[in-house]
Amino acid sequence: MSKLLAVGTVAFDAIETPFGKTDKILGGSGTFVGLAASTFGIETGVVSVVGGDFPDDYLKMMNAKGINTDGVEVIKEGKTFFWSGKYHNDMNSRDTLVTELNVLENFKPIVPESFKDAGIVMLGNLHPLIQASVLDQMTERPKLVVLDTMNFWMDIALADLHTVLKRVDVITINDEEARQLSGEYSLVNAAKKIHEMGPKYVVIKKGEHGALLFSEGKMFFAPALPLAEVFDPTGAGDTFAGGFCGYLAKTENISFENMKNAIIYGSNLASFCVEKFGTERMQELTQDEVRVRLQAFRELTQFDINIS
Repeated sequence: MSKLLAVGTVAFDAIETPFGKTDKILGGSGTFVGLAASTFGIETGVVSVVGGDFPDDYLKMMNAKGINTDGVEVIKEGKTFFWSGKYHNDMNSRDTLVTELNVLENFKPIVPESFKDAGIVMLGNLHPLIQASVLDQMTERPKLVVLDTMNFWMDIALADLHTVLKRVDVITINDEEARQLSGEYSLVNAAKKIHEMGPKYVVIKKGEHGALLFSEGKMFFAPALPLAEVFDPTGAGDTFAGGFCGYLAKTENISFENMKNAIIYGSNLASFCVEKFGTERMQELTQDEVRVRLQAFRELTQFDINIS
């Protein structure tokens, strides 16, 4: 199970926050998932598409991190997907300034032969039909299929989303998306409704307020680590998902109890992602830094309750 396949965007972002702004930098859901998963030393493959304007050095960096990019198609005459956004002062809300689909518009993912038997598949935030086409290419059903989605697909492709949800084990979405998908305001009731759509496990991300895990009446909550400064939240959710999947692939244990650990590991990595713009912090991250912050998470969350 230690082989992880991640399908998502490899892209350019231009970001403005109260702390500054960038020109085009490396981004994309597939990139963040891959970088997070690579910290576990597992075999990770990314399936995506880029244009001829995408620097080869970015792919070499991913390869140096142990990320297999055989599934990243390069369309020489095309341009890479580009997103630009501006975050508000609270860093929880943002305005999209520019979205250029470019080569992503006609993306047909091709899973490399060496990853068609991956034990865990992470379906990044793409059209549900694209997500389904990846599952169709697997030689056997993965041990665990994890799906991320967003409001946009609920608005324009809800029927397709419901179809692919029947084929997944875990869905990771934020609280706003969970409410829209389920039609329920209570996140407990929302998780119940989403369970009925197919996923056995529902992970609801609440940004700086942590994450919730639901499965068959069981619940677990993991806080986010309080940080003094958040420079750029872009990619934090994908980094969380990459950490979650990477830990499960590394430990080869997909039980509810182990998913609790996976959520902590995902939250831990996401706390690094937001410290610098784009992928910069994840590229320079060391194992020692990860261990030290995991200890901080343990001290934040573990305590004995005296019940009299």
